[in-house]
Amino acid sequence: SSGINAEYGGGLCIADEVQVGFGRCGTGMWVFETQGVIPDVVTIGKPMGNGHPMAAVITRREVADRFHANRPEYFNTYGGNNVSMAVGLAVLDVIESEGLIEHARDVGDLMLEQLKLLQEKHSVMGDVRGIGLFLGIEFVKCRSTREPDEATAVAVKKEMYRNRIIVSTEGKHNNIIKLKPPMVFDKGNVWHFIEQFDRAVTMVTSE
Repeated sequence: SSGINAEYGGGLCIADEVQVGFGRCGTGMWVFETQGVIPDVVTIGKPMGNGHPMAAVITRREVADRFHANRPEYFNTYGGNNVSMAVGLAVLDVIESEGLIEHARDVGDLMLEQLKLLQEKHSVMGDVRGIGLFLGIEFVKCRSTREPDEATAVAVKKEMYRNRIIVSTEGKHNNIIKLKPPMVFDKGNVWHFIEQFDRAVTMVTSE
């Protein structure tokens, strides 16, 4: 039992592992394990098939029974097909055999360390946070007020595009650059990224 139902008066705890699951954060297969709770529902997707379209919902028996009791039978034309099952099993085999969870932790630690060094250099980088290969860089106009700086974040993103490195901007104010590179991203890639990111931030802020 998660204890969530009792604590929150009947609510369900749902863990969204669509982006962070399958070892990306380097702490284990699922990032909810770092939060000290056992969720009632877990949603998984994208990395499950490594490009092949797959997704799943995992839940407790009593939640599934309640779902079926209150709606018609669920049916999916392609659910459980042999190709998708083979793909999913192959992904799990590669994660284990190539040590990708440990790899995500080691490479992610280096990336976070180097980004924090850049944070000391560039005052527009208000915060650098994350775990494993799932990181965020916040851009601000002033560190003391933490006023969001969407324009700089977007300009840095576009400059990275010009150097063939894809990043995205996220957040309520669209001022956070999110990094979630492929699981095969290695330390050599980290050094290349840091060099290009430093150059991009320098170029944008000097204009």
